[in-house]
Amino acid sequence: MHQLVSRLRRLAPSCGPVRLVGVDGHAGSGKSTFAGELAVALGGAPVLHLDDIASHEELFGWTGRLLEQVIEPLRRGESARYAPYDWHARRFGPVRELAPAPVVLVEGVGAGRRALRPHLAQLLWMELPREESWDRGRSRDGAEQREFWAGWVRAERAHFAEDPSRPFADLLVRQGEKGYEVLPGPAGTAGPDREITQGDGPSAMC
Repeated sequence: MHQLVSRLRRLAPSCGPVRLVGVDGHAGSGKSTFAGELAVALGGAPVLHLDDIASHEELFGWTGRLLEQVIEPLRRGESARYAPYDWHARRFGPVRELAPAPVVLVEGVGAGRRALRPHLAQLLWMELPREESWDRGRSRDGAEQREFWAGWVRAERAHFAEDPSRPFADLLVRQGEKGYEVLPGPAGTAGPDREITQGDGPSAMC
């Protein structure tokens, strides 16, 4: 983790004064846990959870809201203001501020989408197969969320088929028994045609 922290701190700002770092991967792959540990290692870096931006009605259709409420203010060096979504109450809650810190983490499925990539200093992908990730997520959320997961899996498949993230990852993160292994990602080894030839599954591995 120390080497990763040093790497991220050396990056050039990518969104105004901010080094915006995306943590993407399939639902259940461990993005939130990893981003939390990385934030602590970075000395308390802010973390934007895309679950706060998405909603039941817009599982992946939140790009405009993210750009308007978060990216554009940070790009101007101002604090972002957004209303986190309450998944139980099914409504957006009180407004929350996100300051333009030196490093800000954006974690969630779709953090590496094409509309966000130009604003990222680095994209990390949690390297866990989708079926294994989804099984972990289902086990975590329990039987009461079974119907939601069925809809989510369909939506995630469609999202990554149209807008893959993994081919553009700078680093791959694998969780082990004693921490994380960080490996070079496809973005550092693939050619310029990777956008139309690679997906997010195992076949995209380089």
